[in-house]
This record gives sequence, structure tokens and C-alpha cells, in this order.
Amino acid sequence: MTSSADLAHRLGIPSGPLFFPVTPYGPDGSVDLGVYRAHVRQGVAAGAAAVFACCGTGEFHALTPEEFQDCVRAAVAETAGRVPVVAGAGYGTALAERYARLAAAAGADGLLALPPYLVVAGQEGLLRHYREVAAATPLPVIVYQRDNAVFTPETVVELARTEGIIGLKDGLGDLDLMQRTVSAVRTEVPGDFLYFNGLPTAEQTQLAYRAIGVPLYSSAVFCFAPEVALAFHRALVQGDRATADRLLDGFYRPFVELRARGRGYAVSLVKAGVRLRGLDVGEVRPPLHEPDEDHVKQLAQIIERGYALLEEAR
Repeated sequence: MTSSADLAHRLGIPSGPLFFPVTPYGPDGSVDLGVYRAHVRQGVAAGAAAVFACCGTGEFHALTPEEFQDCVRAAVAETAGRVPVVAGAGYGTALAERYARLAAAAGADGLLALPPYLVVAGQEGLLRHYREVAAATPLPVIVYQRDNAVFTPETVVELARTEGIIGLKDGLGDLDLMQRTVSAVRTEVPGDFLYFNGLPTAEQTQLAYRAIGVPLYSSAVFCFAPEVALAFHRALVQGDRATADRLLDGFYRPFVELRARGRGYAVSLVKAGVRLRGLDVGEVRPPLHEPDEDHVKQLAQIIERGYALLEEAR
């Protein structure tokens, strides 16, 4: 079993993008574990630093507990210890604890604790929820801030003091709040608490996040254009602003603007991108819907432009 210190160390080394694989479905709508294993295998071979299985991009909300555990187990088998596998866990406290135990039984190295289902809770209730999830499992926990789970800096300090909680992933995008949070934790709980930029297409904002002490980020683009995602990650690590700006201007900004044209496109457009690159991962499950045909054509052009930018840089 991976310890909190071990997982924090492995995730804290920025060796590549963090990979959030999509979950493939076959023609009958069931999870296609063979394609899922191929997707994970390709991502690890391409240079992913970690696999975050069955999280937002992986349609955690649409999976049964049995499907969830099968996918996590498949991801663990395909990574074979080369990179950590972190699994999603969400809904109310009781179900989040159940998913945590399923992930541990499947061999995961850690958990990404998603926001509680639907309810808007106060800070005291949120803190109790995540502490109880952390106490229910030996797996290290990363807490995901977004939507109905938004924390004050004081609450994050308490999360950082909680045994088993090793980091915070931010999907809110309030840089002022994040700066105050990083400062508060640094002051009150010295150590290696991790921070992740978890906004959709996080590359678009990562220059700003990196400047306030958030070096890690999720990369949905890595699912379908790993070479582009790796080039951007390498540019960040090496301080190559010219390459980062070229990819932001020519690839990421057009992709983000296209993503904004449909609800749920943060998942369905990514899945369309994986299909465009030759891996048949099927469609998204309801309540998400497939992108418009014209939008998929535009996505193909954006992907082509991204790879052309890589060629121009050689």
C-alpha cells in the first residue's frame, strides 16, 4: 500500500502531465475494459506522470460501483507500478467511503475526493466529510475544490493537518483565493502539501497557477494529443515561454473556445478527440451528449494545427 509520503513524493516530481483517461463504452453501452486498458497503456507509454482513473474526464458520475472497481483494477494492472494510479471517490460521505474502499481493494495508490453530491454545505460540514473519507481508507487523499465544495484558507489548513490528506486540486479558478490558501498552509502547516490546477484544459491557466506555487495540473488534452501536452509541459519546466505561448495561441486557446460552445464538452469533446486519433472509446453516457458534427470537424482542425506547431518548432 502506498503511503501518503510516498504518493506525495511521486506526484510532486513533475516528470510529465497527469493523465485523466476517458472511460470507453462498447456498442451496447457497457464499459469496454479492453479499450480502456489500451488507452491507459498508451498514456503511460507516452509519458504520463500519473493516471487518475474514473475521475471527471472518466465519467465517474456515470459508472456503477462494479464498473468503477473494474476500471481502477485495469488501470493498476496496466501501469504495473510505473506511475501512481489515483481513483475518484464522490457522492455523500457513506458512498464516498464505499468508493474509497473499492479503490483500495482494486490496488489504487490514492484518491481524488470529488465534491459531495448536490448539497451546498458549510465549512464545518465539508471538513467533517473529507476527514471521514480520509479516515475510512488507508489511501492518501487529494481533495477537489470546485462547484459546491469551495474552501476558505482556514479550512484548507485544517485539511492539511488531517492525517491522510495530502493535497488540494483547484477547479474553481479564483487565483486570489488560491494565493491566500497557499500562503496560509505554508505558514501554518509547513511541509509538502500538494496543489493541482484542476480547471478544464488547465494548460490555459497554468502559467498563472505556477506563479503562485501550484506546479501540478491535470491535462485532458493528453488523452488525445499527448505530444502536444508533453511539449507544453516541457516548456513550462524549462522556462521556454516562447514555446508555451506558441502552443497557447495556436492550439489551447482555440480548443478552449470550442470547448465553451457546448455544455459537457469538457468531457464529450475530449472523448471525440480520442476517437479522432484512432481509438474507439464510444460515446459519453447520459446526461452528457455528443458534440455537434461541425464542432468535431473543428476539433480535428485544431488537433492538426497543434501537431503542425510541433513540426514548425523542430
